[in-house]
Amino acid sequence: MANTSRIPRGIIDFNSYIANTSNYLTAGTPTNAERLGILPAETAQWGGIYTDWAPLYAKYSDKKNSRTTAVTDQLYLLIDTCVALDQECHLLDRIAASPNVTVTDLELFNIKKGTLQSIRSKPSTPITEQITVILQPLGGGSMNVKCYYPSAQRAGIFEEADSVQYVYVVGNTPPESADAIGLTKEISTKGIFTLALGSISSGKTLYIYFRWYSTKYPALAGPWNNMEAILIL
Repeated sequence: MANTSRIPRGIIDFNSYIANTSNYLTAGTPTNAERLGILPAETAQWGGIYTDWAPLYAKYSDKKNSRTTAVTDQLYLLIDTCVALDQECHLLDRIAASPNVTVTDLELFNIKKGTLQSIRSKPSTPITEQITVILQPLGGGSMNVKCYYPSAQRAGIFEEADSVQYVYVVGNTPPESADAIGLTKEISTKGIFTLALGSISSGKTLYIYFRWYSTKYPALAGPWNNMEAILIL
C-alpha cells in the first residue's frame, strides 16, 4: 500500500511539493523519471496536477481579491487526485525501491526517514582490520573461540561487521590458503562461541582461518587472518 503521508495534505506545503517534484521528474538526461522507472504517462499525469494547481494557487495566495471557498475546494481536490495517483501507480514506493534512487530523490519526494538513513549509512569501504583469535581446546572435540578487534579488551564483533566468518579443515595436512577447495565455511554472529568438531576429531589438528564479515554486504568482508593450527582434544 502506498504511504500517503509522504504527500503533504496542507495547501501551502503541497504547493512546494508538487512544484518541486513535477519539475524534478522531467529534469536531466535521461530524465529523473526515466532513471527512477516512472513511465512517461505517469510523469505527464503528475505534471498535469501541477499545471492545474499553479493558477488556482495564485488565486488562493491573493486573500483579499481571489481566494474563495471554490478555489480552496479545488486545491484540496487536486491534493486528493495526487494521493489517488500515488495509490494507484505506487509511484513513491517504486521510487523508494529503485536501484538508482539517491538521497536527493528520497528527500525531494518526502520518502520516509528510515529508507533515507539506510541509503546514507550504507557502507562502501571494505573492512581492513584483521581478527585476533584465541583458541582453547575443551575436550570431546570442541574448541572455544574468542575473537578480538584492535584495541578491544573484551571479545566481540567489530563495529564495521555483524559476524565472524571462518573456514577450516580437520586433519594432518594444512590447506594452502583460505580459498582452498574442501574447507568448511561457517559464520558466527557472536565474538565468543564453541566450535563443535565431534569426538571423532580428537587427536587431529584444526586448521582454521577467520575474518570479519558483513552478512548484508559480503563484498566488504575483511582480510583472512593467518592460519591457526591447534590440536583438538
